[in-house]
Amino acid sequence: MNDPAASKKRVEWGFLITLLVIVSLAFAVLVEPFFGAIVWGVVVAVLFRPVYERLLGYLPGRTNLAAVITLVLILLLVVVPTILLGMALAQEAASLYVRVQDGEIDFGAVFEAFERSLPHWMQVQLAAYGYNDFAAIRAEIEQSISAILEFLVTRSLSVGQGAFQFLLSLGVMMYLTFFLLRDGRALTERIDQIIPLSPENGRILKEKFLVVIRATIKGSLIIAIIQGSLGGLVFWALDIRGALLWAVLMGIFSLIPAIGTGFVWLPVALFLFITGDVWQGVVLILCGVFVISMVDNLVRPTLVGRDTRMPDYVVLISTLGGLQLFGINGIVIGPLVAALFIALWSIFSDMQQGQAEPEKAVD
Repeated sequence: MNDPAASKKRVEWGFLITLLVIVSLAFAVLVEPFFGAIVWGVVVAVLFRPVYERLLGYLPGRTNLAAVITLVLILLLVVVPTILLGMALAQEAASLYVRVQDGEIDFGAVFEAFERSLPHWMQVQLAAYGYNDFAAIRAEIEQSISAILEFLVTRSLSVGQGAFQFLLSLGVMMYLTFFLLRDGRALTERIDQIIPLSPENGRILKEKFLVVIRATIKGSLIIAIIQGSLGGLVFWALDIRGALLWAVLMGIFSLIPAIGTGFVWLPVALFLFITGDVWQGVVLILCGVFVISMVDNLVRPTLVGRDTRMPDYVVLISTLGGLQLFGINGIVIGPLVAALFIALWSIFSDMQQGQAEPEKAVD
């Protein structure tokens, strides 16, 4: 026999859940233009939370003042250097692109020298695999290099043209960071009340969320800075043009564990060998193998693997997948989704085992 009160309650819950889903989707569409600003607002708030709490220790009860001082530090330490680096990179890429277009950098002559330097047996082997058409290969590589440089220049110009949108997103990020710093504990407690999980499982998810953000950004950023700086110094010492551009590219490719920076310094080293700068090529390879790459092998397990407890291949695949889907925001979103995926399945497995043990005891 149906209970009218229970039926009415089910209808009410069904309506509320449906309305909740619709409004949540509408809200997601509403904030989508500022998705990146929201992501980085959360990331920056998590990373600088210890700084805020330290300031709050010196300024007890002055939550607004501590949050404002933290924002000023974020501007000085993160935002301003990033903008200046982006401007310098744009100038470097534009200068290199002009030199390629004007023929000052002649890739055709380089590939002709490379083709002549190959021993006969290697030419035979390449021909057997269908790589004997050096003219086509050269044209394709030249086109790829020009396309990369053109992309960098175009993106730099688009950022300049979209200065208003950039400033608006930056303002949203800083505004959100302020409230996340000031009201972070209250928000966390509110979320704990809403999530229908036991306190232990809720704590596991929350810790995994915070640890992955801190470890991923801290690890990726520190490794990128160290490897990019070392690589840039080596390129500058060897008098290779565009040292800043190569340094930034190595920092970006450092997201790929173990071999990432090799995608930058190894082709440049081969270029040096082909153009007759043998000793520079040898020095670059030695520095690439024993200095630049060693940073990744020594630092990454300490900063990323130990904290996130995720295998390198999971970090790699999730980071690349995140970059493919979400752009630069994927650096955080990819590993975070992977970590939450692992954590949720671990919680589910523990809950299943917890249910199975009592049933076994009854039997």
